[in-house]
Amino acid sequence: MLRRLLALIRKELQIVLSNPKSRAMLIMPVVLQVVLFPFAATMEVKHATLAVYNQDSGSASVEVIQRLSRTAAFDKIKLVHSGPELREAMESQEALLAVAIPSDFSRRLLARESAPLQTILDGRRSNSSQIAGAYVTQVVSGYARERGAPATTALDVRNIYNPNLHSMWHVLPSLVAIITTIGCLFVTALSVAREREEGTFDQLLVSPLTPVYIMIGKAVPGILIALAQGLFIAGVAAWGFRVPFTGSLLVLVVGILCYGMALAGIGLFISSICMTQQQAFFGVFTFMSPAILLSGYVGPIENMPLPLRGLAWINPLTHTILIMKGVFLKGFGFSQAWPYLWPLLAVAVCTLTVALTMFRRHIA
Repeated sequence: MLRRLLALIRKELQIVLSNPKSRAMLIMPVVLQVVLFPFAATMEVKHATLAVYNQDSGSASVEVIQRLSRTAAFDKIKLVHSGPELREAMESQEALLAVAIPSDFSRRLLARESAPLQTILDGRRSNSSQIAGAYVTQVVSGYARERGAPATTALDVRNIYNPNLHSMWHVLPSLVAIITTIGCLFVTALSVAREREEGTFDQLLVSPLTPVYIMIGKAVPGILIALAQGLFIAGVAAWGFRVPFTGSLLVLVVGILCYGMALAGIGLFISSICMTQQQAFFGVFTFMSPAILLSGYVGPIENMPLPLRGLAWINPLTHTILIMKGVFLKGFGFSQAWPYLWPLLAVAVCTLTVALTMFRRHIA
């Protein structure tokens, strides 16, 4: 029986890897997303335009403007000379944010008094403008402290695990989980639907393999492809983009395998209720969009309503992203990863059981 199972697994891998379209579907998304995501999905603000309305004639305002111009966030400083000109720069989106320096700014700093500035953010680009506004606050506060004046903030901020807030350190570990989702789901979801579409499903049923072995034979290729894709992306992240890998490689492999089993159950369930590959294809995308939104990759799970937080907890992508980030940035071993591994195993058991039940129902 084991030999027949291995033959079925080999057959599934040959079908996927021998077809040029299937190979392209597995390789191209990986390459494109590894190349594009770290640069396109960045949360850093660079080369932005800052509009400055300087009403002060002292040296302190000139020094502040020079310091702002030397930061990586602001590639261009646009000096405006009136309120309407400042408003026009913001309305036309020529500037991401604006700073208005009052006429008594230098005098207040010289007297070692608090010297507030007005920062105007573009709410249409809220995330970028808030990040850029924090850069302005940091520069002005630092200058005020040097002059002995009260700073706008007394907090000493230190970022653990990602001291310099490199967005690639957030994107690439998450990408390990997201891209393996695509490969594993497509391979498993299209497998049974392809057999029905090509008319070979009945031949598979009359083979000596039991439904359990058939399901295993359909699940293992997807899990192996997910493991290969995940290790490739992790290698590119660690060696290509210099994301620190501080945890255990074995934990990384086990996490991908557990996630692959959970995805295989979901993919086989989709495949068991679909009659054509096109239906299975749409079923995969129906699952993927909510899974990514509920995973915590786009926004914090804590900010979601309580029912959505419950869905996020049973979402296998949620736990896998936490494992990947923990292995890369927090030095996860098995003891630290176990709280996220056992939910993956629970989801895998449930989804594979449901998929097997649906498969047996079609046989009957």
